[in-house]
Amino acid sequence: MPPHTRPRTKAEQREETTQNLVEHARELFATYGYAKVSLSQIVTAAGVTKGALYHHFAGKEDLFQAVLTQVHQEVADRVASAAPDADLWTQFIAGCRAFLTASTEPRIQQIMLVDAPSVLGWGVWREIDASTSRQHLEEIVTQLIEQDLISKQPVAPLVHLLSGAMNEAALWLTTSTTRAHDVEATMAALTNLLKSLRT
Repeated sequence: MPPHTRPRTKAEQREETTQNLVEHARELFATYGYAKVSLSQIVTAAGVTKGALYHHFAGKEDLFQAVLTQVHQEVADRVASAAPDADLWTQFIAGCRAFLTASTEPRIQQIMLVDAPSVLGWGVWREIDASTSRQHLEEIVTQLIEQDLISKQPVAPLVHLLSGAMNEAALWLTTSTTRAHDVEATMAALTNLLKSLRT
């Protein structure tokens, strides 16, 4: 055994196997779509047995939910890290644009917007979104209202309206035949919409 190394604990082995399955499942789901990916393909790609997969996940749908959670969290991280050194208003604009940019990337779209609603249902989708991107949106909108950059109003309705508008735009863009043009047009419209909120 090389110096300064130790055997991995069972918890570390479980975590490594779980991440390995999620990583390979995500690649396959993003490339081919949920319906066209089998458990056999996933375990072959991950280099594990079906028994190992079932030890960590209840099945394909459960594994897909883990993948979706990872995707949502990555999108939220991109939103939160947009223009981190800028003023609050600029962070708000940049974060909303970052969400739309990320959610219109084809490999994220396939998992988050094309497959997730039909595989898991909108209820589960909203629960995951509420703990990631929407949570960040709620935090920054609250701060903007507290600093009088947006007029005083209930936070929840505004957050749901903004979140709904961006999600609907991202869904529309999944069917666009002129994607590059429509993304730019949507970004411009989103920026104008957000600017209209400013006091």
